[in-house]
Amino acid sequence: MDDIEVPQYFVCPISLQIMQDPVTAITGITYDRDSIEHWLLQSKNTTCPVTKQPLPRDSELTPNHTLRRLIQAWCTDNASHGIDRIPTPKPPLDKAQVLKLLKDFWNPELQLKIIIKINFLATESEGNRKYLVDAGVAKAVLLFIANRCYKEGLVDGLEEALSILHFVQISSEELSLLFMENDQIIDSLTWVFGCKLQNQIAVSTHAVLVLKSMIQKANSSVLETLNPDFFKKLVGVLTNGITKQGTNAALHIMLDACPWGRNRVKMVDAGAVYELIELEFEAPEKKTTELILGILFHLCSCADGRAQFLSHKGGIFVVSKKLLRVSPSADDRAILILSLICKYSGTNMAVLQEMLEVGAVSRLCTLLQADCAPYLKDKARQILRSHSEEWKNCPCLGNSLHPR
Repeated sequence: MDDIEVPQYFVCPISLQIMQDPVTAITGITYDRDSIEHWLLQSKNTTCPVTKQPLPRDSELTPNHTLRRLIQAWCTDNASHGIDRIPTPKPPLDKAQVLKLLKDFWNPELQLKIIIKINFLATESEGNRKYLVDAGVAKAVLLFIANRCYKEGLVDGLEEALSILHFVQISSEELSLLFMENDQIIDSLTWVFGCKLQNQIAVSTHAVLVLKSMIQKANSSVLETLNPDFFKKLVGVLTNGITKQGTNAALHIMLDACPWGRNRVKMVDAGAVYELIELEFEAPEKKTTELILGILFHLCSCADGRAQFLSHKGGIFVVSKKLLRVSPSADDRAILILSLICKYSGTNMAVLQEMLEVGAVSRLCTLLQADCAPYLKDKARQILRSHSEEWKNCPCLGNSLHPR
């Protein structure tokens, strides 16, 4: 095939491959359907890649049947050179077809068949996903899951439903209305964590990703009324193991919920501090560490959170170890956690001795000599000065407490 010269007008300007389903945009340029739909819908561009003229996301893409027939004929003529004939494209999905599916969706006899069909359409193309979003499929699928919540044996279709929601997300406006209509939406997604499904890890990952998207769009009235069981199940997901993507999504949810004091108490009661420390001991990727330290900072702002932190023999060690080894963001959270511990537990000699033994004091001294933000050095110096008498025999202190 490398020896065959492909006519330039057969090649998509985006993918640089022979077009299989050529469509012409309103700017007059022809692209392969998958490529231009991805450009407009997934990458959220609003200009024509070639002409740079405005190209709205909902602009019409006209099938170029003449060009497709020319490409198919050329492929057939060059089959002996290893050129595969392009398949005849399926007719594109339209809104009327989706609305027909939704109309039949609530028929119990057809529901599973339609869920499987919608999942296929959602995974097939960007264009399909646009029509599914516009028709309100996400709301219908969330209600499908909520209707199955806590009903023994009704787990068929959950995997496909969560896969759909991974691709077809609900808008903030629709979500607000849905929360008012049905207060089981969030509970039904955490219920999925306990279902015994063949692909449980993948299903739980999709459920957490859907929850993350919803929590980020939810208003404060929803976030401040999350119940204790929500956090117990979220912590349980971290304990039982999930994909890296799912872990980070669960951590994002917890961090987004942290600004409300009651949520912090609920997380501590759910054993979040202990599990976060254990997770950090697994040496996760940079982003995961930043999320863990961010949550631990919030949880250590309450007395029970600090008590749980100190009850774990590795808490001080794992936080101090991250200083200057991850990122400026991680340094910021780690130094603030140590500051909270020293401020409120500084009269506990066992805590101060532990900081000395696990190397936290020496890490603080090292930070003073490092190339980092001045405010971090000021914070470290403040911690060291506040307990200089207890740590006076530490050889690393020396002149560290004097500003340079």
